[in-house]
Amino acid sequence: WVGPFNDLAFGLFRAAKYYYYPGWHEPGTGLELMINAEAWNTLPADLQAIVKIASQAAVTDTLSDFTYNNGIAPRILLKKHGVQLRPLPDEVLSRLNEISDEVIREMADKSELAGRIYASFKAYQEIVNPWTAISDRTLLNLRPNP
Repeated sequence: WVGPFNDLAFGLFRAAKYYYYPGWHEPGTGLELMINAEAWNTLPADLQAIVKIASQAAVTDTLSDFTYNNGIAPRILLKKHGVQLRPLPDEVLSRLNEISDEVIREMADKSELAGRIYASFKAYQEIVNPWTAISDRTLLNLRPNP
């Protein structure tokens, strides 16, 4: 599931009264647009720009919508439906991380395309993670949790 906003809408609180966090398998809301490269290359530059800007706007709007509504939904789940928030234990998160890395590496080893995507993703992580650790993560840890 995407997060508490969707979980509330789907009525998952009827099936389970415990809400475990974090959503390790899907840390955030995202959208993607895939266009066949040959078809894309036939578009004139102005239409490519329109598609690119419209896609960026859709991602920004969706992220804003889900950030806000994922902030509201847990309050409703807890107060109105009696759901209990529970953290996944560190050992469980660590093991899930290990297993998911193994599965992804196996997929990358079996497919040239998956291998390139995985290598690109890992290279991106190596660039971004150190900065995230001293910027976003530090700032969020300093903010009081109401």
